[in-house]
Amino acid sequence: MSQQQISLPAKLINGGIAGIVGVTCVFPIDLAKTRLQNQRPGQQVYKSMMDCLVKTVRSEGYFGMYRGAAVNLTLVTPEKAIKLAANDFFRHHLGKNGKGLTVSKEMLAGCGAGMCQVIVTTPMEMLKIQLQDAGRLAAQQQKTMVMSPTKLVATNTMLSRSYNSGTVVSPPRAVSATQIAKELLRTQGIQGLYKGLGATLMRDVPFSVVYFPLFANLNSLGKPSPEESSPFYWAFVSGCMAGSTAAVAVNPCDVVKTRLQSLNKGCSEDTYTGVVDCVSKIMRKEGPSAFLKGAGCRALVIAPLFGIAQVMYFVGVGEYILDNTPLSLLAA
Repeated sequence: MSQQQISLPAKLINGGIAGIVGVTCVFPIDLAKTRLQNQRPGQQVYKSMMDCLVKTVRSEGYFGMYRGAAVNLTLVTPEKAIKLAANDFFRHHLGKNGKGLTVSKEMLAGCGAGMCQVIVTTPMEMLKIQLQDAGRLAAQQQKTMVMSPTKLVATNTMLSRSYNSGTVVSPPRAVSATQIAKELLRTQGIQGLYKGLGATLMRDVPFSVVYFPLFANLNSLGKPSPEESSPFYWAFVSGCMAGSTAAVAVNPCDVVKTRLQSLNKGCSEDTYTGVVDCVSKIMRKEGPSAFLKGAGCRALVIAPLFGIAQVMYFVGVGEYILDNTPLSLLAA
């Protein structure tokens, strides 16, 4: 890809395709991550990622692993497109002096990309988490029914809150992302979709600050010469390594974000008024190790997701599409 000419439409296409392919491949692991992060001590339904996936398939079927995937597949195109295009835009303008980018400027470009992407990421995560966590709440409810039949009514009342039903149901009636979004907009306005914005910024900005400079430097190690691009397999490996490293580094922020954005709570689960309240309650009741919940799952999700993204980006799928279809008018 030319370093002199930046084709924004090509970047949008590359980011969009990469996001769709990546999410389709790793979404079940992301679902396991959300459910593991939302578990509280003494109320564990799942012991590990594999245990979560097996139990999900048994109780909800194969497609139960893809609860909330429609939201991601719809919004991942603009989300990934904004992240990749914004980073490239900032890198391009910060490196205009022809001297290349220092690490601090690379981190600044990543910071700008992270701040831009939360426009789409926050509502996407908000809706996705409600759908992903519904199965955990249903499984917790069934576990409580077996362990304590005498508390069935009280427990059901707490666990079966939903956006389209005020009645007690078992299992809870499935709701769609559209229903949740409409209810949030009706009751809370646009800010309802942006609950957890602060925590999302705390996660995505540092992630981009770590990821983009790390990827750029790892990828440069695979270039045959300064004028040539690295091979696609090197771009993939660099994307995987940088993505997994950044994902684990910001996992505590991801745990906080997940807890804040989970509107439905299980029996005896805490509610949080904000980031500080969430951090203090987790630290006090669950200890520091709680902030690493789902870290392995998150690394397994992010590594291939960004590896695929960088391959698409550097192979130039978007450029090929623009050059060989009527969409070339967009690049004019």
